[in-house]
Amino acid sequence: MQKTVKIKCPAKINLDLRVFEKDPETGFHPIKSIMQTIGLYDYITLNLNDNGTIILDGNSDEIPYDENNLCYKAAKAYLDKTGIESGIHINIEKNIPVAAGLAGGSTDAAGVLTGLNKLFGALSDEEIFELAKTLGSDLNFCLVGGTALCQGRGEKIAKMPFYNFKLSLIKPKNLKISAKEAYSAFDELNEMSDMRNDLEFALLKTNAKTGRYKEIEYLNSLGFQMSGSGPTFFLRDKNINKSIVDENEYLIINDLNSVNSAVEIV
Repeated sequence: MQKTVKIKCPAKINLDLRVFEKDPETGFHPIKSIMQTIGLYDYITLNLNDNGTIILDGNSDEIPYDENNLCYKAAKAYLDKTGIESGIHINIEKNIPVAAGLAGGSTDAAGVLTGLNKLFGALSDEEIFELAKTLGSDLNFCLVGGTALCQGRGEKIAKMPFYNFKLSLIKPKNLKISAKEAYSAFDELNEMSDMRNDLEFALLKTNAKTGRYKEIEYLNSLGFQMSGSGPTFFLRDKNINKSIVDENEYLIINDLNSVNSAVEIV
């Protein structure tokens, strides 16, 4: 039996993002978003062992390596669902910025589900998709990849025609925004968004009151578009001139492309 597998896990951007009023029954905001995978990757390596525990490590000091990590939760959910008793060592090579609106945690967890099913083959694709729904809002798209219209919590997915385009990313180094924080800003709105990303609109309105998100206001003023809950912005079809910002304060990643792929075994 194969005991190790490596998975390539792409980041995503939101080409647009509509957010609707919170559903009182589920506690989640329904969305409507065109999502796109891009050529920026984390890598997950899974190794089976006999110690009966899930162990995580990796190259980043910005994420937990315990039961709070979504990769741990994905592995436990797979083992619980299948009844398989095995120890798993999960190595996470992080290249996607953390808490950045790029689905870094979701794509890694989707990679864990894909890798475990490669090793054990215990679930159908449909069962993996259903399991992903229980773990987070972006996991299902990360299993599908390419270009897709995502609705509901993100789990209702319709594939769209893929167009190859270049893009660049820019992110404030010292600003992290959780999805909960961004959606809380949306809940405080008393006017309709007129932007392609409703969460960007919400954070801008919060900044006008509190000054909390000055970097969001600055990047918006340069004509960039925010991805997801931010604070990463993207620019299509060209590179970002690094002279426009202080490189000590902003991370810039140029020369990226859209990709027509999901998490995949390498």
